[in-house]
Amino acid sequence: MMEDMAARIHPTAIIEDGVTIGPGTAVWDTVHIRSGAKVGRDCIIGEKTYLGPDAIVGDRCKLNAFVYVCTGVTIEEGVMVAANVTFTNDRFPRATTPELDALRPSDLEEETLPTLVRAGATIGAGATLGSVFVVRRFAMVGMGSVATRSVRDFALVAGNPARSLG
Repeated sequence: MMEDMAARIHPTAIIEDGVTIGPGTAVWDTVHIRSGAKVGRDCIIGEKTYLGPDAIVGDRCKLNAFVYVCTGVTIEEGVMVAANVTFTNDRFPRATTPELDALRPSDLEEETLPTLVRAGATIGAGATLGSVFVVRRFAMVGMGSVATRSVRDFALVAGNPARSLG
């Protein structure tokens, strides 16, 4: 469901039922936005980006190409997410049940863990973000970093694992 026809959706984008996209937002080619996801107004969702079920993207955000935003991720307004960023939501990922007799579902479940990216933050190209933490206001995660813990307001972190540089 679209709030306003002013949003621009590329014809190759897959927008599932129950998605909300704000006015002025541009969704580029081969993007996939899953049911229940919410995208604010005046955003750019770059090509080949994936937004999982119930993922939230605030107003005036830029998600460049090949960004993976899974269930449990909330991105507040004015956030920049550069190309090839991956968010994760499961500390102990397994393909099957412990008995190895069935695949685990990909849907939201009790093991799904949240990540919050606060207003004005920047996530550099190729970064990987773990779950159950907060990237605070106007913080910056350097390109290629692996962030495994919360980042302070206005901090710069980089490396693997990401450490504070300023």
